[in-house]
This record gives sequence, structure tokens and C-alpha cells, in this order.
Amino acid sequence: MRELTSPAAVREIINAHGFKVRKALGQNFLMDANIIDKIVQAANLSEQDLAFEIGPGLGVLTRRLARSAGKVLAVEIDRNLLPILKETLADSAGAEVIHGDALKLDFDRLASEKTGGIFGSRARAYKLVANLPYYITTPLLIHLLTGGFNLECMVVMMQKEVADRLKAPPGGKDYGSLSVLVQYFTQPEVVARVPKTVFYPAPEVESTVIRLTRRPAPPVALDHEETFFKVVRAAFGQRRKTLLNALAGSGLADKQIWTEVLGRAGLDPARRGETLSLEEFAQLANAFSRWY
Repeated sequence: MRELTSPAAVREIINAHGFKVRKALGQNFLMDANIIDKIVQAANLSEQDLAFEIGPGLGVLTRRLARSAGKVLAVEIDRNLLPILKETLADSAGAEVIHGDALKLDFDRLASEKTGGIFGSRARAYKLVANLPYYITTPLLIHLLTGGFNLECMVVMMQKEVADRLKAPPGGKDYGSLSVLVQYFTQPEVVARVPKTVFYPAPEVESTVIRLTRRPAPPVALDHEETFFKVVRAAFGQRRKTLLNALAGSGLADKQIWTEVLGRAGLDPARRGETLSLEEFAQLANAFSRWY
């Protein structure tokens, strides 16, 4: 199979299949072999690994993954790409295409079904390696991180703006509830910055490859994890307001209660939510859990 690492090769195969690129599905096909190698190397795959891929597109990354992992499950929502993937993955015995919506997928169950129970819940962890469709990046990350899946790490390409939010420290414009969520569950690390020119068609934004390694244990002690995330979302709900006013406007509790909770947590009510560290959010959530 000819490697699809040039615009001409990509155009040739999509034209042969009468395929039309759908911007609504974030279809920007990665062509650069060096970037693909960086992604695969960052995942540190072996023949003992199961790798999920979301949005395999034309199968360029899938083919490379199949040479490194024991099994690749590539989840594609666009049925019009299935004939192309059948062709491009014909010589990749370890790769299997799943037609479905990743946002609705039980990754543990699928991993167990496809590997005879070797991977999945209460068994071996698996990895996710993908050039993510940008339109699902944030909801997919939330699904993967909060779903309790037995996921060891993710190495994913995403919009640079989103990647910057994942790594952002407290106090900056990029720091938000997604930053706290990701940093609570994982340790994010930038692998590579990626220009627009390595995609067909070229997207309107720059991209970043980021590795998210699942933490073996939470970095902070919480009384109730669900309460923690409710408090985080409330604190960022109205960024221009003080912490007290943002929390009071969330509907979780009234202003008097939040005044007392902030006092118990040792936090200045005049601060803004984006200045709180992970540890300070934990203090706030625990104080709220014990009070209310």
C-alpha cells in the first residue's frame, strides 16, 4: 500500500473513492511521517499493548500504530471512510476498524470484547493514540477522564489553543475548569508543535501533540470527587466576578454559606477562580462538603 504522506497521494485515494471531506467532522488528514513517528514514539508502544485510535481518517497513523502495538482498535464515525480504511489497512493485520461514536463508547467493554478480557476494567490498561477531530476534543477528554476507564495514557494531536489550556498554570487566561480536570487525572506533557501544512486539507489553526499520563493516584485528597468538580465549574462559571460572587451565582449555595465556607478553607473571597491552584480547589471543595 502506497504511503499517504503527500497531498497528491491523499487526493488520489479520496478521489478514487469519491470521498468528500466533511469539515463538520473535523476531517484534516495528517500526512507528515516525522510527526506520525513522534506520536507513536511518545506512546511507547509494544506488542503487549492495545491502542485505541479515534478518527483514523485515511489510516495513515493506524498503519504505523499497527506496526508497534499488539492490537489497534480504530473508531471512525464517518461510514464513508470505511471503504478507504478497508483498502489502506488491508496489510495491517493488527488493526480493526470500529464504526461508531467515540463519545458514546464504553472503552473498557470494547477492549475486553476485542481482546478476550485481557484489557479493560480490572485487567490490563490500554492506551489511546490519535489525531483527534477538533470538534470533539473537549467532550472526548471529559468522557475519557471521568468515565473510570482503565486508560494508561493518551498521546493525542489537538488544537494548540486547547493543549495550552490543558497545561496552563493558575493565574493565566488559559487556566480553566478543563485545566483542573486534566491536571487532576493526568500529567500533561507537550510532545510537539505542529504546523498547518502537514494536513490535508490544512486546518485554520496550529496543532499540538500532547501526552497525558494517567496519575496512579489523585494529587490531592478529596472528601467527594463529584463535589470537587461542581465547585471547580462554579468558580470558573463567571470569570470576571470574584470567587465569592461566582460561587454564590452558581446555585450550589447562597452567599452567606459561601462566605463561611471560604473562611473555613482559608481563602480570600475577593480572589478570582482562575487564581486557585489544584490544592486550593481541594481545600474549598472539602470545606464545602463538610459544611453543606
